[in-house]
Amino acid sequence: MRAAYVSHFDAQNPLAALEVGDMPQPEQRDHWTTVAVHAASLNHHDLWSLRGVGLRQQQLPMILGTDAAGVTPDGQEVVVHSVIGGNHGQAVPAGEARSLLSEKYPGTLAEYVSVPTANLLPKPAALSWAEAACMPTAYLTAYRMLFGVAGLTPGKRVLIQGAGGGVSTAAIALAAAAGIEVFATSRSAVKRERAAALGASHVTSPEARLPARVDAVLESVGAATWSQSVKAVKPGGVIAVCGATTGDQPGAELTRIFFHEITVRGVTMGSRDDLAALLNFCATSSVRPVIDSEVRLQDVATGMAKLASGHHFGKIVVSV
Repeated sequence: MRAAYVSHFDAQNPLAALEVGDMPQPEQRDHWTTVAVHAASLNHHDLWSLRGVGLRQQQLPMILGTDAAGVTPDGQEVVVHSVIGGNHGQAVPAGEARSLLSEKYPGTLAEYVSVPTANLLPKPAALSWAEAACMPTAYLTAYRMLFGVAGLTPGKRVLIQGAGGGVSTAAIALAAAAGIEVFATSRSAVKRERAAALGASHVTSPEARLPARVDAVLESVGAATWSQSVKAVKPGGVIAVCGATTGDQPGAELTRIFFHEITVRGVTMGSRDDLAALLNFCATSSVRPVIDSEVRLQDVATGMAKLASGHHFGKIVVSV
């Protein structure tokens, strides 16, 4: 089968480590299902894998990808929940540590992917293949940050850093649909304009002073915005962190964090139940993933290059 995979590690030029070629099809395993992938989407996790973060040399070649929507052998249209381990019964050994597809088990940027059968959810008919493929990582992470970790409800206020990325665009759309007041930041005037059109009520550059403090901050940028995030949140508020695309060495702002009793919480995606709730939310509302562009599997390097450049707004989808 055709697949996009890590052939070696390159910390400085991750795209040089990307290959598209033939890989073995998944072997049949008890309590696992092989899904024919119709669409997948790209995430920064893929770029980190190409750099060698989270993988060891002996695991190579490793198929990339954490998102997918496709069809099971009996014709069911499904969305893949890509968190493996934890409460998946007989599918993996008891006590196996949590991992994501493409970390221990081959990922979704391929014609076929094998996952625990318990990780499959019905694809809502209201969502296209491309839209469904955006859900399991970026949209699931944003959903859990907003409603699980931050506990936001209608009328609350949130700051979303770095408008334009997959998680941030997901969070803007989901929060606005839920009646949450959205502040968003971007250094790009074009992205600020698009964030406003997506539902953000106040959009500014990261350095600008906000008109009011927020109940929660969704942080995926890292060092470049951390200080502002800490200063923007109300005493007793929450900063939910799901990434650090500009590095993870910001000024800690520890004095402000302890004095104002701010909660800092890390987030990596969400549970199967979270994904089910998210799919239902989108299927029964007007919320649809923002898709920047679509590429074919054989052209995945073009999509990866755009992801690495930061010039995208929304998700980059791979059609298989």
